[in-house]
Amino acid sequence: MSDPVGKLPSELDQLPDRDTEETAEWAASLDAVAKAAGTRRAEYLLRRTLQHAEAAGLALPKLLETDYVNTIPTSAEPEFPGDEEMEAKITAWNRWNAAAMVTRGSKYGVGGHIATFASAAWLYETGFQHFFRGKEADGSGDQLYIQGHASPGIYARAFLDGRISEQQLDNFRQESGGNGLPSYPHPRRLPWLWEFPTVSMGLGPLSAIYQARFNRYLQNRSIKDTANSHVWAFLGDGEMDEPESTAALALASREQLDNLTFVINCNLQRLDGPVRANFRVVQELEAQFRGAGWNVIKSLWGSAWDELFQLDTTGALVRRLREVPDAQFQTYATRDVAYIRQHFFGANAELVQLAGVLSDAKIAECFHSSRGGHEPRKVYAAYKAALEHKGAPTVILAQTVKGYTLGAGFESKNANHQMKKLTIDEFKGMRDLLGLPIPDSAFADGVVPYGHPGADSPEVRYLNERRAALGGPAPARKVKHVALPAPAERSFAPLIKGSGKQEMATTMAFVRLVKDLMRDKETGKRWVPIVPDEARTFGMESLFPSAGIYSPLGQTYEPVDRDQLMYYKEAKDGQILNEGITEAGAMADFIAACTSYATHGEPMIPFYIFYSMFGWQRTADQMWQLADQLGKGFIVGATAGRTTLTGEGLQHADGHSHLIASTNPASLNYDPAFAYEIAVIVKDGLRRMYGEKPEDVFYYLTVYNEPKVQPAMPEGVEEGILRGLYRFNEASSLESAPAADAPKIQLMASGTAIHWVLEAQRLLAADWNVAADVWSATSWGELRRDALECDEALLRGEVRTPYVTRALEGVTSPVLAVSDWMRQVPDQISQWVEQDWTSLGTDGFGLSDTREGARRHFGVDPQSIVVAALAQLARRGEVPASAIKEARERYGL
Repeated sequence: MSDPVGKLPSELDQLPDRDTEETAEWAASLDAVAKAAGTRRAEYLLRRTLQHAEAAGLALPKLLETDYVNTIPTSAEPEFPGDEEMEAKITAWNRWNAAAMVTRGSKYGVGGHIATFASAAWLYETGFQHFFRGKEADGSGDQLYIQGHASPGIYARAFLDGRISEQQLDNFRQESGGNGLPSYPHPRRLPWLWEFPTVSMGLGPLSAIYQARFNRYLQNRSIKDTANSHVWAFLGDGEMDEPESTAALALASREQLDNLTFVINCNLQRLDGPVRANFRVVQELEAQFRGAGWNVIKSLWGSAWDELFQLDTTGALVRRLREVPDAQFQTYATRDVAYIRQHFFGANAELVQLAGVLSDAKIAECFHSSRGGHEPRKVYAAYKAALEHKGAPTVILAQTVKGYTLGAGFESKNANHQMKKLTIDEFKGMRDLLGLPIPDSAFADGVVPYGHPGADSPEVRYLNERRAALGGPAPARKVKHVALPAPAERSFAPLIKGSGKQEMATTMAFVRLVKDLMRDKETGKRWVPIVPDEARTFGMESLFPSAGIYSPLGQTYEPVDRDQLMYYKEAKDGQILNEGITEAGAMADFIAACTSYATHGEPMIPFYIFYSMFGWQRTADQMWQLADQLGKGFIVGATAGRTTLTGEGLQHADGHSHLIASTNPASLNYDPAFAYEIAVIVKDGLRRMYGEKPEDVFYYLTVYNEPKVQPAMPEGVEEGILRGLYRFNEASSLESAPAADAPKIQLMASGTAIHWVLEAQRLLAADWNVAADVWSATSWGELRRDALECDEALLRGEVRTPYVTRALEGVTSPVLAVSDWMRQVPDQISQWVEQDWTSLGTDGFGLSDTREGARRHFGVDPQSIVVAALAQLARRGEVPASAIKEARERYGL
């Protein structure tokens, strides 16, 4: 039988009905309810049945949306354990000082945000008083991802507890003179307070998920007991538009990260206007998180709404709330009661009847201010339920009024995100609303005063007692340095002595080195290999059986390659983090591992290896986050360069990551040519990042997939490798060395380009009687960093010579720099090279071709290098100009 017109087949049509009569009875019952009691009653019964089935554990699709009401009704709220009146006073002081700090700073034009914290104050205060564990408790405490625009409120609380002075408040966003406060959570700028940089929107939620996951990783590998650590991420509803905000929701539910809670401040406004003007962002977020497997708690309405819901015997109010778009609801929050009666309650007769028994004061309270996120009892109930829920992460959708308590000029206004100050009269109104004992005489000369009840006041004593019970101040960042012992020399020896006649790509050289380092008895377990689903590409499959791939479930299946030596092994205590196809996720994992020394007091040594094209280009914002968070570790751009990845084409050809990396002050960037250079750099990196005097830096190494014979390390080159430049091969060492009076040139190269330059050196000597010395430029960036420091020293009256200038001292011949990167990469150092300078590089888009074809296309192959060298010498009159044309013809250029 064909389906009725318009009826689509479903999965139920594919399942046999073993009792059609029983099925028909259920359908008939539903029809009867709809006919007798109405469709709304039938809908209610169905939804309650589905909710009951879900609670009973029946395998049914979950409801993605619930009614636009609180998940926890007032009758089910737990007893509030604190002194609500005292906590209201503390919150009032924090609200005041946050607004005062930004307003006072506005006279300097430095800006600031008032409305965000004003809406979220109770979301933070309830957590600080009852939930957020500090660093002085057992374990690592909780990890708090504070919403960036709420930072003034956190500073205000630190002022109240004595950790920040009034002078510092007055230096908000004015750091250069010292004793200032950064605009947002910046650990590098205020390392004793902030743990996590969050204001680059979207990175906070992504990082929070991977932090919670890394906490479990440490636990499962028996490195640190993190069972009592909980990750709290405070987010804005507008921030959830960022793709990174929701990119890893499935990971969090898949791995059952019940040590994670998102608190989304749903004030329904983003920077320019409503988050979902014609829709309802709360319902959208609920469906999104429920669909991803999260536990969802909605805390939308304050207790003033209880009376309305009790009077709503037909469900008309709930249905109306579900259909009103956010922008209209924001309008209700700013309009008078007559408007609300007409436009909200006037929608149908049932609502008109309901409104008839409500006073104007009740309606005004409900629609203007009564939100779940503004009541500590409701926030407490949501937080407690989140911590008690097991088996899945929780998101709390807390509805608030943006600009709450700041006055009618701020509350729910589209422009309040850009409003940076209150007038004195507005402050006086706020004072009266909050009940603060600040006299009019305190507003001398039109300057709003800071408020503090006194270090020995009941408010401050209560605050400090609560924090002591929870393990000390929060937020707080505490670092207890633990130096790691240097690995045994035998781990580096194979790369130092070279590969003999065997060819080996530098990517493989790095992987072999790390594999040996992971066997080190002292530090081997602290290595954290991170890769976004390209481990086999980089030759890392040999690590699978020995180190294992981390999975909190272990391996619940028999892998298809179980009978092979290098089979795909997952384990609960696995060491490798194979993240799948997500560079952003892998980078978030890397950040968590890089900062474990501070977050958990456990230094880890992560290396994140990826296609170099998809590192800095895709996730440079997270690299800045890493730098801000003072992370330490090795970033490895594999299959690097614009011409080494044969056949892949434009979007796989990286000729610019070193240029992007050079913009990050914390990144030490190396482009090693040989395996022994990698050994020296990694060894020194371990010392600098994890030794007795650790530095807050991380390393970016580029390695190549082009197999080459790896030479043994010459004597005395270690300093040059680390500083960025040393002479690798002199023209006089060639079998057919040029005459003593032959024209000379210096060829500099980094990475795989060293091999083109060595061939060019041979051709110049054999075909043109030109003597070329070859220099290995392991780091254009470090050469530039050193030179810039010398320039800065000169401004202080210190005369210092850059290393690159000293290394070339006495050289009179010109310099030609070559790399598999854009010319801007080596050109970074040109102003400190006293000799004639020119460069060759791979500027432009990449293309699909053989390595030889691509290099000829960009003019960086050995023959093109020869022609460029001759041209440089011809300009100096050291070779005839005709040599250039002759060379081009000889080499077919």
